[in-house]
Amino acid sequence: MDKVQASMAGSVWKVLVGVDDQVEEGQDVVILESMKMEIPIAAEVTGTVKAVHINEGDFVNEDDVLVEIE
Repeated sequence: MDKVQASMAGSVWKVLVGVDDQVEEGQDVVILESMKMEIPIAAEVTGTVKAVHINEGDFVNEDDVLVEIE
């Protein structure tokens, strides 16, 4: 199982995937907002989303697990 982690602290602006969605390597799965900038977070592997650990509006810290892909 591959974990997609936050690259920096910020607010979850948009969740772009749901459980059982197919994703490709490099596809954006979450968009964070930090210091009024949008930061896309991409999947590092191709696979199926098995879990989404965050909701839009949540605050996350660097290295928090956002999405799990199998």
